[in-house]
Amino acid sequence: MLRVRRLGLCDYTPVWRDMQAYSAERGADAEDQLWWLQHAPVFTLGMNSKPEHLLNPGDIPVIPIDRGGQVTYHGPGQLVVYVQLDLRRLGIGVRQLVQLLEQSVIDWLAERGIVAEARRDAPGVYVQGAKIAALGLRVKRGCSYHGLSFNVDMDLEPFSRINPCGYPGLAVTQLKDLGVGLSVEEVAHDWLPRLAAQLCYRDSPKT
Repeated sequence: MLRVRRLGLCDYTPVWRDMQAYSAERGADAEDQLWWLQHAPVFTLGMNSKPEHLLNPGDIPVIPIDRGGQVTYHGPGQLVVYVQLDLRRLGIGVRQLVQLLEQSVIDWLAERGIVAEARRDAPGVYVQGAKIAALGLRVKRGCSYHGLSFNVDMDLEPFSRINPCGYPGLAVTQLKDLGVGLSVEEVAHDWLPRLAAQLCYRDSPKT
C-alpha cells in the first residue's frame, strides 16, 4: 500500500531532515509514501550546483541539499511531491522513476489539452520549451527521496534570480498561465492517483 501524506505549507529544512530520517530508518517492510506540500520561498542547491547559477537571491534563503541537479526555487502555489519509495521492491531504477514521474505529469496535462514533453538532457516536463515541472532525487540503500515540483499558481519572479536547473535563460511556466485554474490542492487530489498508477500501485493511495 502507498501512503499519501498532506503536509501543508512548510519550511524547507525540517521536511528535508524528516525525509532523510525516514529513508535512513526504514526497514524492508516499511511502507512507501508520497508527501505533498508547498514550501515557503526557498532556493535549493543540488549536489552538482555551480555558484554562477545563483544570480541574485535577495532575501530568499539559499539551502545546499543532498539531491542531484542544480539550483531551483520552491514557493507557495507550487505543488511539491516527495517520493519515499523502495525502488528495489518496486523493481525499478532511478532512470525509470524519473520517466514515470515525468510521464504522469505529461499524461495529466494531455487530458487538459496541453502538449508537454520530457527532455533527456534536462529532466523535467516542458510546455513549448518552458519548464512546468522539475525533478531532483536522491537514492540511498535502494530507496528514493526528494522528488518533483509542479508549478500551479505561484509568483514566478524568483526564477529570474537563478539559472533554473543550471540553464541560463530557461523559461518557466505554470498551470495558471496555461489556462488551468486549479488550486494546488485540486491538482494534488486529481494527479496523485495517476502517479500512484504509474508506480504500479493500482489501489487507491491510503491517506
